[in-house]
Amino acid sequence: MGSGWAGRAGWTSSRSPSHRGADTPEAEHSITVDRPIEAVFAFLADAENDPRWRSAVLDIERVEREGAGARYRQGVKGPMGRRVAADFEITEYAPPRVIGFRGTAGPVRPEGRYELEPVGGGTRVRFSLSAQPRGFARLMTPGVARAMRSEVQAIERLPEAMGT
Repeated sequence: MGSGWAGRAGWTSSRSPSHRGADTPEAEHSITVDRPIEAVFAFLADAENDPRWRSAVLDIERVEREGAGARYRQGVKGPMGRRVAADFEITEYAPPRVIGFRGTAGPVRPEGRYELEPVGGGTRVRFSLSAQPRGFARLMTPGVARAMRSEVQAIERLPEAMGT
């Protein structure tokens, strides 16, 4: 990474997730950002910042509320680059520690969570995703698992997106 990158990252992923079963892909990634917890939380809490660090996001717009219950209309890159609806809502909002969300549109509707904790002068961020593909989407489980690993790993770009 270039000199503008100010974070340390580590990640884990489980090919056959612990308690949920082999058809439930899960992924997580952790990074330390050299910014105070309140600044990192505020950046992540405004999902309209997501395209700055999540390259799969084509468009995003908050359509309702802020905090818990906020709803976003989002389009992400799908197969062959086509737009796929991936709307979501904020299900948990506990400043400055936790943001939880769940997909409300699209073929795969993951649940996700950002967990933040102060570390030294910075913030440790853990980004996790899980999904339970249903119907036809179950045939896509290996691809969903790959996409989720890529998605959580994208948090490595968070420090640069925040200008640290």
